Amino acid sequence: MASAILRDELLCSICLSVFKDPVMLRCGHNFCRVCIGRVLETQDASGVYSCPECRKRFQKRPVLMRNINLHNVAERFLVTEPEQAEITGICCTYCVDSAVPAVRSCLHCEASLCDKHLRAHSKSPEHVLSEPSTSLEKRKCSVHKKMLEYYCTEDAACICVSCSLAGEHRGHRVEMLDEASEKKKKQLRNVLQKLMTKREETEKRVRSVEESRRKAQEKAAGEAERVTALFTDLRRRLDDLEKRVLSEISRQEKEESLSALIQKLEIKKEELSRKMRHIEELCNMADPLTVLQEPDTGDLCDPEEEGGDEDTGGHDRQPHDVDDLDVAVISDTFCTLCDIISGIRVYGEDRADILLDVRTANNNLLISDDLRTVTWTQEKQNRPETAERFQDYYQVMSSRRFSSGRHYWDVKSSRSGWWRVGMCYPSIDRRKRRSYIGNNNKSWCMSRFNNQYSVRHDRKVIKLPKRGSSDRVRICLDYEAGQLSFYELCDPIKHLHTFTTIFTEPLYAVLCVSEGTAKILHNWGGATIS
Repeated sequence: MASAILRDELLCSICLSVFKDPVMLRCGHNFCRVCIGRVLETQDASGVYSCPECRKRFQKRPVLMRNINLHNVAERFLVTEPEQAEITGICCTYCVDSAVPAVRSCLHCEASLCDKHLRAHSKSPEHVLSEPSTSLEKRKCSVHKKMLEYYCTEDAACICVSCSLAGEHRGHRVEMLDEASEKKKKQLRNVLQKLMTKREETEKRVRSVEESRRKAQEKAAGEAERVTALFTDLRRRLDDLEKRVLSEISRQEKEESLSALIQKLEIKKEELSRKMRHIEELCNMADPLTVLQEPDTGDLCDPEEEGGDEDTGGHDRQPHDVDDLDVAVISDTFCTLCDIISGIRVYGEDRADILLDVRTANNNLLISDDLRTVTWTQEKQNRPETAERFQDYYQVMSSRRFSSGRHYWDVKSSRSGWWRVGMCYPSIDRRKRRSYIGNNNKSWCMSRFNNQYSVRHDRKVIKLPKRGSSDRVRICLDYEAGQLSFYELCDPIKHLHTFTTIFTEPLYAVLCVSEGTAKILHNWGGATIS
């Protein structure tokens, strides 16, 4: 077993035979000098050299350093290989008294030789030695019983000299076995080099896919953390809202009973009615003596001095009115929460990226190679003037169209400068004033100038009362509902404006910037203006 392991360590990884004149590369791996030389020759064309074992690359063709110690070990192993019989089961043909392991086989003699008989064996050229084999007859022609020395290229067969001169291969193109073998090895090395290149490309793709998977996992973890935090905040807001509403209701409860007050007022009303009837009776009497003799007539005529107000709490004092709940505050809070939930729902439905269409970009706009960033520049770009390109305003459309569903993206803006962002039909004009987004009936937009928001459609401008307090806004599209909404991403989210219409064409996102930069965010499907 130990000898078998040692033999494996002495095998060249290219020819899979025991090292012959082993040399070593700088990476520490060893090969037969001839084997590694052929591999390096195949790499000369590309100028890229690498170790066949560990794939380490070298800038220049590596210098081959002879491994003297390994050479001596390999030579000794070939001569004194004790486990050869155990591995191959082949014994020396001439050792009839005992089974002695064979170290070589002679193709000419069709015999296997041990080390002792090998030293005494003929060294003439016709005695060809090979690794110990039990199928020596396969090395001879089955028809003429002669050594196979040639290779017929037309029939792809190994033949003897008689086959090439008088046999069925007569007149065919033949080559020496060594020559034909070298040609085939060269072809195999070319195939090997192609396979190695393909394996390297496959390894690169594997690494790329693994990196993409890692990034996707990190992104998913970040998304999960964000959603968890958002819902935690949502639950907190709901709890706070519940406490505020209950507190408002509790505050408005009256300490006194309104039913008891009503009962006292009813008694007072009956008392007043009784006195009124008594006075009317006095007024109707014809006898003046009876009228004048009626006691407490002053009190009857002036009920305000009776002090009955002390019993009822003052009949001039009105019952406490029940204050209305602060419906506006509660409604605004609920709208805020609905905006948050709506944002999550839209985000979950569509996360596809929005890329810029260079064909529509004004020539004062620079578009990045990844089609995500647009920058205003004073220097005109040398782009052809086509029907799709905006000629008079610094605008660019997205390459993606929206004809159904819900979609959204975020916009982050700088405090200074101005910008417009919105959506438009593909049939929007591309020249002169009617091409400005918001200045026609084919586009809807929101703009910001000096921290003042306004929305525009068909040249109608609506200035929004809210001044900008955040550097982020959100644009939400519900195509089937015919709604295009704008939000300010502050705490809490504030609804700015919603256009309601019936969309008759597909919609494209559109950006207009001046002295600034707009970048479409990859992870949120949004845009950033700076």
